[in-house]
Amino acid sequence: QYKFRDLTIEELKNVSKTYPNFTFSMNTYTFKDGSQKDLLNFSGTVPVKYGNSYNIPIRLWILDSHPFAPPICFLKPTANMGISVGKHVDARGRIYLPYLQNWSHPKSTLIGLIKEMIAKFEEELPLYSLSSSDAARQSELLSYIAKITEGETDMKSRSKIGGKNEGCFNKITVVGAGDLGIACVLAVAAKDVADKVVLLDLSEGAAKGGAMDLEIFAVPHVEISKDFSASADSKVVVLTVNSLGNAQTYLDVIQSNVDLFRGIIPAVSHYSQNAVLLVASHPVEIMTFVSWKLSSFPKSRVIGVGANLDSERFQYILTNLLKAEVLAKDAWVIGEQGEDKVSSWTSCNVVANQTEAMAARNSREKVANRAMEVLKGKGQRSWSVGLSVADLTDSILKDKRKVHSVSTLAKGCCSINSEVFLSLPCILGTSGVIEMVRLEEDPLVQEKLQSSAGSIHDLQQQLKL
Repeated sequence: QYKFRDLTIEELKNVSKTYPNFTFSMNTYTFKDGSQKDLLNFSGTVPVKYGNSYNIPIRLWILDSHPFAPPICFLKPTANMGISVGKHVDARGRIYLPYLQNWSHPKSTLIGLIKEMIAKFEEELPLYSLSSSDAARQSELLSYIAKITEGETDMKSRSKIGGKNEGCFNKITVVGAGDLGIACVLAVAAKDVADKVVLLDLSEGAAKGGAMDLEIFAVPHVEISKDFSASADSKVVVLTVNSLGNAQTYLDVIQSNVDLFRGIIPAVSHYSQNAVLLVASHPVEIMTFVSWKLSSFPKSRVIGVGANLDSERFQYILTNLLKAEVLAKDAWVIGEQGEDKVSSWTSCNVVANQTEAMAARNSREKVANRAMEVLKGKGQRSWSVGLSVADLTDSILKDKRKVHSVSTLAKGCCSINSEVFLSLPCILGTSGVIEMVRLEEDPLVQEKLQSSAGSIHDLQQQLKL
């Protein structure tokens, strides 16, 4: 059942050579949503120096998409050990490390992971010795932890009693707990789009800032987790993460984001194999392309937020400020997000002769130019992009068949021959992009789209995927 069996076996051999005390087995692991899988796992102790020398017991579960997805790691304390909840360990003994967050094959290995684990444990010892009375009180907690690490949570029994399979819910996962991620969660919750929203907080250590506030004030139907398995069976996965590295050039910034996505996309794709990936990370066109390549999903199920917000604003300005309601229903902002976006139309009124047609076109373009000028003054704050994301997820989950301007694979449109993503009007439903809406032929618009496609493709060619 392991997709990359030879690579996995080779890694486990290396672990066995370096840490001969580890024992290997195949057991059933139960994920947070109640789904189960038989997974390879190994347990043993790692040597840690913290004043004295300690042997810290651990257990690692190897996912069936290894080495492209990181393992699930736990402490395995004995009855006389207590868990020190800290930056890298939660109350259940689940281990969180930057190495896991940034996992990327072939750079990341099990040996490298264990070495970082030892280094972090030497900074902050994860276990402590209990007195005999504390050890007695610890036994109940240990039995619960043992069930988790054996893959036997009570989630399974609860789902049977409730008689409802959580996988049937409209579940959304938002990856990234920065301002944009929090804004997406709140907008989706306010719009009542989903039955459950999972916020994957990939920042190092305990929940910070907005994620902590979401926990404190207990927003209904919102779960915060650092565990990719919490995203299992999501209908839509929203990507909001951006690398905060010290990159010097624009290409370095994009490459840093690509490196970040290499540790995220295979994992979320593994847990939600039928999801629609909705990309809000920057630059949205390139990161949508990267998500498509790393996920191996069909192009219809990988889309970027693109110019959806700009298009909705554009139509609002035409209707409410310029009183051009007839024009607004066919008006779109398309192309590349940012300064190079362009207005276009999906239909035009038929007029009696060429002179009238030219006059109508000129009049329409004047109104469109005025609307675009107003649009330039509108920034894209996190909360406004969050509202746009909620709008898109609503159309997808409810199969509304509504037209949105979103980043989609533009190859074959407007004489574009390269694999690039640009914003184009698309009908959205439960399977993502159902159909691309035909644009009115305009040589200037086509020229701008081809120029954007060329510059985006040139950047993509320089990236290391």
